[in-house]
Amino acid sequence: MADNRGAQAHPHVWVAVRSEIVFGDDGQILGLRHAWEFDEMYSAFAIQGLGKNGKLPTQTELEPLAKTNIESLSEFEYFTFAKQNNEKKTFSSPQNVTLDVNEKKILTMRFFLPLAAPLSAKKPFSFQVYDPTYFVSFGLEKQKPVTLSKAPAGCSLSLLDPTPLVAADNQKLSEAFFQNMSPGADFGVKLATRAIVACP
Repeated sequence: MADNRGAQAHPHVWVAVRSEIVFGDDGQILGLRHAWEFDEMYSAFAIQGLGKNGKLPTQTELEPLAKTNIESLSEFEYFTFAKQNNEKKTFSSPQNVTLDVNEKKILTMRFFLPLAAPLSAKKPFSFQVYDPTYFVSFGLEKQKPVTLSKAPAGCSLSLLDPTPLVAADNQKLSEAFFQNMSPGADFGVKLATRAIVACP
């Protein structure tokens, strides 16, 4: 997602997230399938000049933008942070990356984010989608935001909402606060829902 982390107030881009935890035939967790729906302003900016004869751009026309977006996301770890046994788990390069636009001119990016190594589902696995700097606001879709694909019988999914920000944190949400944020600061995690899957 090409961005300019400079001007204006935070956040700059809003994304509605729908994710699927993907299991293999052996019951191991393979990775996450994301669908990120961008806000109206970002969508309009991103597709400007694309499409022919007043028609919406096709998936093929959006391929260069999809490539640029996914390449720029690598430095931000695809805004996806996973844990098992309290250990951070890493992901490999995204697969099956596409962008499409609906009739309301809203842009959605879809991709599969494979784990660097498949994980046993016998221990709880969790992930969050967020931007540590809160330049991008990620929020889960209201209807079925996280689902399981090919999960073994008996697996359960729970969503742990973040604790509401205290007044002191709310007062911090000025642009100066974000511009002066030290490298490695992790503000976005305070606003991120955690999805947890546990299997018997």
